[in-house]
Amino acid sequence: MMRYLSAFVAGGLFGAGLLVAGMVDTTRVQGWLDVFGRWDPTLAFVMAAAVGVMVPVWWLAARRERSALGLPMPGDFPKLVDRNLVLGSLLFGAGWGLAGLCPGPAMGALSFGGWPVALFVAAMIAGMWLAVPARALLARLDGARTENDA
Repeated sequence: MMRYLSAFVAGGLFGAGLLVAGMVDTTRVQGWLDVFGRWDPTLAFVMAAAVGVMVPVWWLAARRERSALGLPMPGDFPKLVDRNLVLGSLLFGAGWGLAGLCPGPAMGALSFGGWPVALFVAAMIAGMWLAVPARALLARLDGARTENDA
């Protein structure tokens, strides 16, 4: 129960931070990406503040075996740059640039963003759902390519 409560509080704090920082405003995010136009540096300050908070937390977490809730700490993430990482990053960046939203702010903007945000969230959920069969298809194609090369 404590795990779910802490996840709820952390998610709420994250959402409140996005709202206060203006990251649910698509024009602000797109302004960050418009480097040669009306550039809005707000996102740089948000990222700098987030990194400033997280660096000491990551440093402390790396020295612990168990979380504050007594759960085992996750291991290191793989440092491999593979097709999944590159394709996922490209899709994320394209969606972020076109819509001015990424998953967290989109969920926060659902309550006031109207049908465009609802459409974005629906497309995002469809993309998450389609990722599993797409990954399986790519794996089969890789297997067929490997067999043909042999």
